[in-house]
Amino acid sequence: MLKKMYPADQIEKYLIIDVFAVSFLIYQVFIVNSSVHLVLKVIVFPLLLVSHYAGLWYRDWRLLMASLAGTSLLVALAIYIDSWVLMYGFVFADLLGRANRKAVMITGMAGIVAAFIVNGWINEGSPFAFFSTMYLPIMISQLATTIVVFTREKENILKEKLAIANAQLERYIQEEERNRIARDLHDTLGQTLTMIKLKSELTMRLVENSPEKAKHELHDILNTSRYALKQVRELVTDMKFVSLKKEMELSKDILQKAGIELVTKDDGSLNPLSNVAETMAALSVREAITNIIKHSEAKQCTITQYIESEYYCIQVSDNGNGRLRQGEGNGFQSMKERMAMLQGDTQITASPDKGTVITFKVPLMSNGRG
Repeated sequence: MLKKMYPADQIEKYLIIDVFAVSFLIYQVFIVNSSVHLVLKVIVFPLLLVSHYAGLWYRDWRLLMASLAGTSLLVALAIYIDSWVLMYGFVFADLLGRANRKAVMITGMAGIVAAFIVNGWINEGSPFAFFSTMYLPIMISQLATTIVVFTREKENILKEKLAIANAQLERYIQEEERNRIARDLHDTLGQTLTMIKLKSELTMRLVENSPEKAKHELHDILNTSRYALKQVRELVTDMKFVSLKKEMELSKDILQKAGIELVTKDDGSLNPLSNVAETMAALSVREAITNIIKHSEAKQCTITQYIESEYYCIQVSDNGNGRLRQGEGNGFQSMKERMAMLQGDTQITASPDKGTVITFKVPLMSNGRG
């Protein structure tokens, strides 16, 4: 019921603040101040609440109209009561920050400035009288509030779009993988099974009239069946294998879409990894890249491959906020488990505002080909 009366996305952060602000304003206007006629209060105050309520639900021109109406009513109360009423302009400044267009926000901010000018003109005799009072920093703070909230809302929208894009990319990759498997089945196993079918039909015709030829065909069917089984095993192996090179190419594309530059480095003399080791390393790199996109706010990511002592090392670093910490989720446990399966190690270091460095170490002595 409450979600129908108050926007669900704002209940947690703003409901208590709004209730407190409105309650305090009611107390100040109706109880503390008695110099204004009750009829005027009863007319102006409900209109102010309606403006506030309309601003809660809309992000377009209706928000602008609600904001302009609200600030005008605040000016009326400020003229008849006291200039401190303009403090409640923070409520409309916050609402304007959620506008869906800059034009709405800027026009609303102009309305806030006009409210202070009109109040100074009428109450002090000069439109710029508030420049020498505490109301100047109050006005600036209200305008800054609008800009900060607007920037934060846009950032949240971009994060949502990025999450949607990542989900769509994941579905696209899955669909491409299904298509590849279908093509492989058709081009390899399908042809072999067709051969088995034809030879089986031929054997049925030969079994009575030419047993020797039928026996020869049965041997061919047996050999072809073994070959089909081998093809199935090869297909399963290919499905499980994840190429580190292809994973890095995919990571570059994904990072680029997220506005992050990928730099790759290697010393040019790297030993090849086994299929199992390469798959584990590629999946660990994928997890690290996912964390960079989700949490780091980085502009650049670097993947460095090198040999250190008896280890094949892959280092994934970024220049982000350094919020990724060992033991705080973020897929670190799955990375660690994959390296542990190879008797390797995963190391992570993070520095606030300097970025995160994750190093995967695969022991060369356990990196047998296969």
